[in-house]
Amino acid sequence: MSGKFQLKKTSNGQFHFNLAASNGQVVLSSEQYKAHASALTGIDSVRKNAAREGAFEIKDSSNGKHYFVLKASNGQVIGQSQMYASLHSAEQGCESVRRHAPEAVLHDESAAPAA
Repeated sequence: MSGKFQLKKTSNGQFHFNLAASNGQVVLSSEQYKAHASALTGIDSVRKNAAREGAFEIKDSSNGKHYFVLKASNGQVIGQSQMYASLHSAEQGCESVRRHAPEAVLHDESAAPAA
């Protein structure tokens, strides 16, 4: 089973996507986009940059947990992970994005009413 991108429309009319691994766990979340087309471009950027060397940056949060960001080649953040208790878990999260993003199917739920 492959991963999937879940594209949704937010309550304020913007668009947001998550990348879920094959087990259903969300491994990357996007910023909000004003346009549907921009969110699709963001998904394409995740697909392209997930395999790029140096695209992931693991960071420490103020509460001692770890998270990562995925950056485009221009340095812009494309997506961010959840918080992880250990550095090793954050590294595994990066690997999950590398593995799932290129072939992840798109589930465009943005036409459905926002909850």
